[in-house]
Amino acid sequence: MASSREPWLLENGNLKGLSKEIRHGRTAHNMSSSSLRKKSHLTLVSKVPCRKLRQFLANLQEVILGTKLSVLFPAIPLAIVADCYGFARPWVFALSLLGLTPLAERVSFLTEQIAYYTGPTVGGLLNATCGNATELIIAIFALSQRKIDVVKYSLLGSVLSNLLLVLGTSLFCGGIANLRLEQKFDRRQADVNSLLLLLALLCHSLPMLFRMSGASDAVTVDPILQLSRASSIVMLIAYLSYLIFQLFTHRQLFEAQEESDNDENGGGGEEEPGFWSGFIWLVGMTAAISLLSEYVVQTIEDASDSWGISVSFISIILLPIVGNAAEHAGAIIFAFKNKLVWH
Repeated sequence: MASSREPWLLENGNLKGLSKEIRHGRTAHNMSSSSLRKKSHLTLVSKVPCRKLRQFLANLQEVILGTKLSVLFPAIPLAIVADCYGFARPWVFALSLLGLTPLAERVSFLTEQIAYYTGPTVGGLLNATCGNATELIIAIFALSQRKIDVVKYSLLGSVLSNLLLVLGTSLFCGGIANLRLEQKFDRRQADVNSLLLLLALLCHSLPMLFRMSGASDAVTVDPILQLSRASSIVMLIAYLSYLIFQLFTHRQLFEAQEESDNDENGGGGEEEPGFWSGFIWLVGMTAAISLLSEYVVQTIEDASDSWGISVSFISIILLPIVGNAAEHAGAIIFAFKNKLVWH
């Protein structure tokens, strides 16, 4: 009977009964990273006599072991120990990068769980904000330490890795795996994403072209600064407009793919954390990302000198791959399943 279930089971039961309306807080980032999740078996946990302890162990098992990247979690305490005991800085950098990979995927999972309780609007905004939490936190720490080049290189690397590496690998793998099938994608979503990309390219190009116009730096430095600030405001407004487009005005464009995702996963039968437990886990994961991001920013130059690799290469190649590893892997997996529209 339902009345005999534990509260954390009832929370999961309520999730099954939520209407389709509530599920629209999901974003493409969450749908991609969901392919890296695995079901947790709670047979042993259910035998624990203490209810509070049983609830805690169930959430711990679902959050920590509910991903195929769980094997990388030991890198988090190892990075902290390496920093505290004065290990070589390249070791701290490498362990921090490994630890950031599962944390980025788990943040995506937790924001999706919280979205079930907050509704589509708040959930969608939360997902869109936290989807790139790792890159955002690394950029904030790099800016605070005046490492502007690291910020620029990491942003450039994120764009290139998504456009070239992930898209190219997805199309290639999807084509090989589905030789006799026609790969389809939603033209309307592709048009919107292409227009946003062109707008971003224009906003980035205008200050650069103004600087290359031939005038002296003394004359152009202040106008370039003002133009850069205006371009950043335009890009921010365009991003907010896209959120409104996805969550309100044209929500129906995203309905079919989300319904198919829910049907394929069987409606999400695994036990999932409730709102407050998910919120606490999200705060803890974000704190861990902040700590490891600080380690990365502090040790990136030492790792560059020790490995003989330039800071620009590490920032363009390694940092974006770590920050979006779950999303990249999910996109390739969906391509194998002939679902190009999802990434």
